[in-house]
Amino acid sequence: MAEGMRIVALSGSARRASFNTALLRATAALLAPPHALEVRTIAGIPLYDGDLEQERGIPDSVAALKDAIAGADGLVIATPEYNHSLPGPLKNAIDWCSRPTGDIERVFGGRPVALCGATMGTGATALAQAAWLPVLRRLGVRPWTGGQLAVSTAHEAFDEAGAFRDAATRARAERFANGFAAFCAACARAEAAPEAR
Repeated sequence: MAEGMRIVALSGSARRASFNTALLRATAALLAPPHALEVRTIAGIPLYDGDLEQERGIPDSVAALKDAIAGADGLVIATPEYNHSLPGPLKNAIDWCSRPTGDIERVFGGRPVALCGATMGTGATALAQAAWLPVLRRLGVRPWTGGQLAVSTAHEAFDEAGAFRDAATRARAERFANGFAAFCAACARAEAAPEAR
């Protein structure tokens, strides 16, 4: 049996009833074993403060998130879209995870990353996902461009059990999850293979 990929999925919302957290949970249920998608949120991540970092170091909530990402085979970021761009609270969490700068390579360097998102609007999160690309480039991740998952009218997308109501959305989420897991596995194999000289 193929080795399972452990993927951290970070919701860019701290709300208990977040549509982006719901998107990740519903998508995680569609991921074929032995792969696993671990859903986390930005709840508990403080506003970045250089004085706080200097005086007290990295907050425990940030250190835990950094270690989870660093130990994962891939990272999925579920981004809300605020005013046609990326959301400040999620950017703040990623900024914290990039501190200190000497730790960027350990946490993000070469790590497979996929973007998705859900919003109540009809435009889904295409603009927010595009706005993340310069940030991901700076962090040195390995972005996955093999699939897209952007859910519009998210307040109608999930049933009482948290599953997708629409079969087409469910199919897209299933392709997204398993396609990204395959990408993570391919990246892991490439890292493990002896370098061709």
